Amino acid sequence: MDYIKTFLVGGAICALTQILLDKTKLMPGRVMVILVCFGAILGALGLYEPFAKWGGAGASVPLTGFGNALFQGVKKSVDQEGFIGIFKGGFTASAVGISAALIFSYMASWVFNPKMKT
Repeated sequence: MDYIKTFLVGGAICALTQILLDKTKLMPGRVMVILVCFGAILGALGLYEPFAKWGGAGASVPLTGFGNALFQGVKKSVDQEGFIGIFKGGFTASAVGISAALIFSYMASWVFNPKMKT
C-alpha cells in the first residue's frame, strides 16, 4: 500500500507541475524555482514534514522536497551556528543529493551521445 500511496503522491505533484507548464507561459526553469520555493515555504509553515512522512518518497523526491530539505538545513544550521548558518545550512543539507546528481549525470555522459537538432 505504501508504494501505491507514494506513486500517487509523486504522480499528483508531477501532474500539477505539468498542468502549470501547459496552461501558463512560464518557462521550465521558473517552474522549477517555484516548486523549490513552495517546498521551502511549506516547510517553514510546518506543513511539509507531515506530508512527506505520509507521502514517502513521492513527496520527498520532487523539487518541493528539495526546497523543504534546504529550509530544514538552514533552520538547523542557524539554530546551531547563528547567522552564518543562513549561507551554510542549505549546502550541508543537500550536498549528498546534489553530488549524486552531478556524478551520475557525468557518468551518463560517458554512455550517451547528444544529438543536436538542426
